[in-house]
Amino acid sequence: MTSHLDLIRRTYEGSSEENGRNLLAVLHPDVEWTEAEGFPYAGTYVGVDALMAGVFARLASEWIGYRAEVHTYLADGDRVAAFGVYSGTYKATGKSMRAAFAHLYEIEDGKIRRMTQYVDTVMVAKALS
Repeated sequence: MTSHLDLIRRTYEGSSEENGRNLLAVLHPDVEWTEAEGFPYAGTYVGVDALMAGVFARLASEWIGYRAEVHTYLADGDRVAAFGVYSGTYKATGKSMRAAFAHLYEIEDGKIRRMTQYVDTVMVAKALS
């Protein structure tokens, strides 16, 4: 049996392609994914299709080398937190950024039911302008 911590860890620690496949495999069909206010993709996306179109397709098309590198994980029951640093270059401006983040996941029946993002949006905004 896979722990909740291992489930989340597998969505960050491989190649971009592996991480994407692993994430898709563990998303609840009605996932609620909240991007922080002030982040370019702010809002709550409900369902896998909305999440993929509203967040991940945009990250892939608007950024060069976008990464989320986790340095710390914490697990507590059905919740897992991942702390790390985003990095990448925004295509439209050519500016790079590094921004601290925290992701709080809620796991239900072995699937990600909710994710809430906390991020240093000022660092991201500097790359966008």
